[in-house]
Amino acid sequence: MAGATAAATLAAHRDWWRESVVYQVYVPSFADADGDGMGDLRGITDRLAHVADLGADAVWLTPFYRSPLADGGYDVADYRQVDPRHGTLDDFRALLARARELGLRTIVDIVPNHCSERHPWFAEALASPPGSAARDRFIFRDGTGPDGAQPPADWQSKFGGPAWTRVPDGQWYMHIFAAEQPDLNWENPEVVAEFEAVLRFWLDLGVDGFRIDVAHGMRKDLVPPLRNTYGGDSASLNSPPSGENHPFWDRDEVHEIYRCWRKITDSYAPPRIMVAEAGVSAARLPLYTRPDELHQAFNFFHLRCPWDAGSFRDVIDSSLAGAAANGALPTWVLSNHDVVRHRTRYAVPEGTSLPGWLLTGGREPAADEDRGRRRARAAALLTLALPGTTYLYQGEELGLPEVADLPEDALRDPMWERTGHTRKGRDGCRVPLPWTRTGSSYGFGPGGSWLPQPEGWGAYSVEAQTGTPGSFLELYRTALTLRRRYLGDETFTWLPSAPGELAFRKAGAGPSGGAAGLECRINLSAEPIPLPEGAELLLSSDDLTSSHTNTRLLPPDTAAWLNTTPHP
Repeated sequence: MAGATAAATLAAHRDWWRESVVYQVYVPSFADADGDGMGDLRGITDRLAHVADLGADAVWLTPFYRSPLADGGYDVADYRQVDPRHGTLDDFRALLARARELGLRTIVDIVPNHCSERHPWFAEALASPPGSAARDRFIFRDGTGPDGAQPPADWQSKFGGPAWTRVPDGQWYMHIFAAEQPDLNWENPEVVAEFEAVLRFWLDLGVDGFRIDVAHGMRKDLVPPLRNTYGGDSASLNSPPSGENHPFWDRDEVHEIYRCWRKITDSYAPPRIMVAEAGVSAARLPLYTRPDELHQAFNFFHLRCPWDAGSFRDVIDSSLAGAAANGALPTWVLSNHDVVRHRTRYAVPEGTSLPGWLLTGGREPAADEDRGRRRARAAALLTLALPGTTYLYQGEELGLPEVADLPEDALRDPMWERTGHTRKGRDGCRVPLPWTRTGSSYGFGPGGSWLPQPEGWGAYSVEAQTGTPGSFLELYRTALTLRRRYLGDETFTWLPSAPGELAFRKAGAGPSGGAAGLECRINLSAEPIPLPEGAELLLSSDDLTSSHTNTRLLPPDTAAWLNTTPHP
C-alpha cells in the first residue's frame, strides 16, 4: 500500500479497533538488527512489512523501555527512555513512521502496577527512612511478630513465594511479581500524576494506544492492619479468595484510574485506544470496558477453553453478551508471551498439567503433534471469524510450537528461581522467531539469540513457508485477506449444526460491495460432518473429504469458511 493511501486509510477509520487484527511483537524475540542476540526496534522496523503483508491492522509492542530485564522488560527503570539493548527514541520514531507507511497502527505496553528496583524512585525510597514521602510512592510496611521478622500479610507473589521482601532497616515492601518489581502505591497523588504524564509523553510521540499490564491489580486495600488473604491457613495458600473484595486484585477503586485515563486518550484526535490485561471473572470483565473507561479487555476465557463445541459456544455467547452490555465487542486471543503456545496446548492430552509437562522437557505425556497442528489451524479460522478484535501472537502465523526442552541453564524467566525450580516459566513461548531456513539464528539477527533456537527451527521460517501451499503462513495470509473482504458488519448469528460442530454466520459487505455472509463451520467431534450444499468454499484449515454421494465432508479438527451468498 502506498504511503499516502495508507495514511488516508488510517485517518478514515475512527473506530478501527472494534473489528481489527492486532499482531503482538515480543520485542526481545522478533528481530535483532545489531547482532547482540536481543531483539530491537530497528529489527522490528526492518521486518514490519511481514506484519502488513499478513494483513494485520496494528502492532502491539511489549515493553522496550530502559530496564534491567529481570522480567523481560516488565520491570521498567525509566518509562520515557528506550533500553539501549532495544535502541533509541529515534529508532522508535522511525518505527512509528514505517508503521504508518505500511498502514499499521502502533500500540505500546504500559506497566503501571510496578516498576523496577532500579527505578530512581525506588533507589530514593531505599535511601530514605520509614514513613518518608519517598517510601510512600511504594507499599512499605512494618513486619509482624515480636521483632517484625514476618511479612506484613500472607500475600503471595504470582511468581512464587511471599509478595514481600525485607530491606535492611527492617521494613518490608510489596511486589505482586518478582522482588525486582516493587509495586507502586496508587493512593499516592505523585504516582497518579506521573503516569498521566507518561501517557501523554507517548501519545505526543504518536502511539495509537496502550495495552495496560496487570490492569486489575493497581489499587490495594491498604487500611491497617493489612488483612490476610488465606485466613492464616498455610494449607490454603494455593486457594486464595476470589471476588471484588480481594486485598489487591480487581478492586472497584481501580476504575477511577481508567476514567481519568480515558479523558486523556479522548483528548487526542483521533482518540487513542486502551486494552486491559485483566485476569478477572467473566462477570467482572465488562466493568473494564464501560463507555468512560477502556475500549477493550483481553478475553482469556477463549484462550483457556477446552476443545469442545459446547464449551466454545458458552465462551463465545458470554463474551459477546458481556461486551455488548457496554456497547463494546470482545477480543479473542489464542496465545501470548505468558502461556504455552496453543499448537502445543492442543497437542498434549486433555487434562495435562502444563507446568509438570514442561518439567519433563515435553516428553511425558507424549504430545500428538498432528492433532496439535490440525486444531491450531482450525482454531485460527474460528477465532478470526468472530466479531471483535483478534490479537495474534508473533509466530502463531508460522505454527510455532512451544520449545519445551530448553536447557535449565538457558532459562531466564524469574519464575524458575522463585519457585525453587518447580515451574519452568514462560521462556518456551518466547524463543526468537525464525525468518530464514538457515543461518546462525535462522535470520533473527546477524549473531546468535538470547534464547537457544531448536535445531531445524528454520523449517518453520517465513522463508520456508512463503508461497508454500498449505503452510500455516499462507493459511493466515489468506484468512486475513478474506476477513477484511467479507467482514465489516458486527451481526453474528448461530446456525443449525451437527453434534460436536459449531456453525455461525458473520454478516459483511462482500468482495463486490453487495450483501454477503461469511459462514464458519468447525468440527470438534471425532466424525466427519457434511457441509451445506451449494455454498462456495472460501477456505478450509485442512483438506475436505467426500462421501460416497460426493457430499463434501468436514473432517474432525477442521474448520471451513463458506460464502453463503455466492456472486457470479
